Amino acid sequence: LIMSPAMWKWTCLVSHLLLSTTVSPLGRQQPPHPKRPFITFTGEQAEGNFNHLVVDERTGHIYLGAVNRIYKLSSDLKVLVTHETGPDDDNPKCYPPRIVQTCNEPLTPTNNINKMLLIDYKENRLIACGSLYQGICKLLRLDDLFKLGEPFHKKEHYLSGVNESGSVFGVIVSYSNMDDKLFIATAVDGKPEYFPTISSRKLTKNSEADGMFAYVFHDEFVASMIKIPSDTFTIIPDFDIYYIYGFSSGNFVYFLTLQPEMISPPGSTTKEQVYTSKLVRLCKEDTAFNSYVEVPIGCEKNGVEYRLLQAAYLSKAGAILARSLGVSPEDDILFTVFSKGQKRKMKSLDESALCIFVLKNINDRIKDRLQSCYRGEGTLDLAWLKVKDIPCSSALLTIDDNFCGLDMNAPLGVSSMVRGLPIFTEDGDRMTSVIAYVYKNHSLAFVGTKSGKLKK
Repeated sequence: LIMSPAMWKWTCLVSHLLLSTTVSPLGRQQPPHPKRPFITFTGEQAEGNFNHLVVDERTGHIYLGAVNRIYKLSSDLKVLVTHETGPDDDNPKCYPPRIVQTCNEPLTPTNNINKMLLIDYKENRLIACGSLYQGICKLLRLDDLFKLGEPFHKKEHYLSGVNESGSVFGVIVSYSNMDDKLFIATAVDGKPEYFPTISSRKLTKNSEADGMFAYVFHDEFVASMIKIPSDTFTIIPDFDIYYIYGFSSGNFVYFLTLQPEMISPPGSTTKEQVYTSKLVRLCKEDTAFNSYVEVPIGCEKNGVEYRLLQAAYLSKAGAILARSLGVSPEDDILFTVFSKGQKRKMKSLDESALCIFVLKNINDRIKDRLQSCYRGEGTLDLAWLKVKDIPCSSALLTIDDNFCGLDMNAPLGVSSMVRGLPIFTEDGDRMTSVIAYVYKNHSLAFVGTKSGKLKK
């Protein structure tokens, strides 16, 4: 995930604009640099908020997902192509949507909010998923945004009923000799019977193929998905899993999540709802999702807990950071932003921390937990399975770094939190985004804040 020259050019543009005031070693503020050209792009409509942005690492072209629009821009923000995605007549209560069967709910003109934007490099297409019709996706040709396909005739084609732009995250796993897979993670918004919270789907070469977005495996008993049990909602009525970030590394796919759970504070007889940040791991080749494990993550500095995940980014360690952490320069490092506490998901506190995790350390913790569970110790320990406190079952087998689970002891939760290393804190202007990469052996991080500042 080292930044390409095109991405670096884009990042440099932003950093030159926002990092124009420096402080000398003596603490005196230096005069700002001479003004540089400030390149901007404004959408076509007042309601057309921008939702997602991806950069083609080969060409530097920028694809922008907006309300009712997909834009293709040059690296200097000139509009090359525009593709309309809405509005259209719809009603969120129609499931399956009226394009599949008649719906008795009144249909009204409805905006299409872009919920996911991914570049499928192997097939030279853009996957653009929106909020219309319970979340269907278009496959657009990268060159001209021509619609190659828009699967909508099977229930598997409806990926998410949530209308917020940050509710879906996808990771493409690519193969040289077979069709790729799309791991898709989504909030379910109280509809667990309709939508799996995580699933793996087929990405067929033919954009109009019947099997596009079908589950990688599905029979009467097992499928490539995780569904939240309906009875979980009797304990936490507004339960959902919110996906902040996702990536693949080695033999695994990972998602970073935020989810509610009920805890009993020390000395209290009543439970209260808090939010816990968790990393979820799955094997790429696990068609039955027996490898599902989740582990709580967080950060602490000077006795202050930072537990509400805001953003994350995967990078390499680089020689200098690797030396201080005692790892290899090629080891994967997670740069994460947390805000203080763990009670206010929708109104996070402004105090925040930038923390790093060595991915290998998290995997070691997961392996330890797998080994103990297969010795028959403890329970599956998942917040969304608490209605059934299922004990671990013992089995004589060797669990190595790439163990992908059996049809027992799954899905599995790790109870003890993995703590990140805090490297920077901000008390007044909450950090909300992060990107990182290695430049001349140094690890650099760019952090965006609530007020629109960029910190390098």
